[in-house]
Amino acid sequence: MRLRWILAALLVVPLADAALLVVVADALGWVATIALVVLTALLGSLLVRAEGRHTLRSIQRRLAAGEPPTDELLDGGLLIAAGALLLTPGLLTDAIGFALGIPLTRYPIRTALERFVVTPYLDRRTGGFATGAVWTAGFPDRESDDDPFDLDPDAYRVDDDGGGNGNA
Repeated sequence: MRLRWILAALLVVPLADAALLVVVADALGWVATIALVVLTALLGSLLVRAEGRHTLRSIQRRLAAGEPPTDELLDGGLLIAAGALLLTPGLLTDAIGFALGIPLTRYPIRTALERFVVTPYLDRRTGGFATGAVWTAGFPDRESDDDPFDLDPDAYRVDDDGGGNGNA
């Protein structure tokens, strides 16, 4: 079902972009339309380059502080998508590319992406462990959720002869 939506978007976006180019070309003329498309590509590449440098410095700062650069990595991915869309000829793809490239609009898109794509994906893959749901529900595959840190003391017992019981 999801594949149908992706295929539909891959077909509809270029068709809408071509139709928009024809409408704009009728209003402005073909030379002005081509100049507009080239100008948006140039401005977009400068924007993505500047934002990419800023994001790379931010990643380095977070890593130096010992923190995971999760938001910055998502920003990097969104900037790659923005660059691809801005270099694609068309006004609709340019508008989407600028929305992904400008921080004011990229941050809400990143937040929505984290909430509706990344977190559900991690929950499915790890059973809730990566997003913290496991800490409120207890450890998976445990019979008792009374104390998740109460390990079996016999599993790490050392016998009198100095050897373990084979479980450790």
